[in-house]
Amino acid sequence: MTTTVRTEKELGAALKAEEDEIVVEIELAGKVIRIKATGNIAWTLAIGAIAVAVTATIASGGVGAPAGLVALGPAALAIGGPAVVASAVSIAVAAGGVGALNSLRKYKMTKLSDGRVLLKR
Repeated sequence: MTTTVRTEKELGAALKAEEDEIVVEIELAGKVIRIKATGNIAWTLAIGAIAVAVTATIASGGVGAPAGLVALGPAALAIGGPAVVASAVSIAVAAGGVGALNSLRKYKMTKLSDGRVLLKR
């Protein structure tokens, strides 16, 4: 079964549920492409900063998010800007941790003709 997602929260839930196929709608698709396109060295740098923000956000129920975001400057540079990092944090929070982002990077990605992206396990 294929799951279609439009938001970071929906994508986080689909990753947490280990869906086999996920169709990512247009606006979010561009951010997913950037996350997946990040090289291994840049990803290693970014995931640490993202983990700090995710931990702060989860631990505070969302109230401590700004404190966790201080560490995201290097992550933003590594994976394509603040909007992509904010999406990565939101996906990880929705899925319950940064492991979801690592699993996202393992999916095979196909760009669909209408601007969406298909992710397959």
